[in-house]
Amino acid sequence: QVQLVESGGGLVQAGGSLRLSCAASGLTFSSKAMGWFRQAPGKERESVAGISRSGGTIYYADAVKGRFTISRDNAKNTVYLQMNSLKPGDTAVYYCAASGSIRAYYSGSYYSDARQYDYWGQGTQVTVSS
Repeated sequence: QVQLVESGGGLVQAGGSLRLSCAASGLTFSSKAMGWFRQAPGKERESVAGISRSGGTIYYADAVKGRFTISRDNAKNTVYLQMNSLKPGDTAVYYCAASGSIRAYYSGSYYSDARQYDYWGQGTQVTVSS
């Protein structure tokens, strides 16, 4: 049974930082590209960042470039999202997802496409106060 479990969310003031983690089990983690998505109340889910199987290819949405950093530790079956300089507009439920089809040489449009991902976590709430 595949499980993706996010943690690290919480309440933070604008300008602060949080580090999200997503622990994977029940799959061959090193064979999956991973992505972070978020969904704010009343809005559609949007891509935040993606990382290839080896970590050599990384994609960021324009809204988070320069502030967020995605990374992975294949030995720990975990993907991370370091979020700095947080803004109230970053408030959302953050989800991690795993894809068996995205290859390292694929463009960012694949990493940002939710349809490319096979497995999803339950989400963790991030709230940024002004």
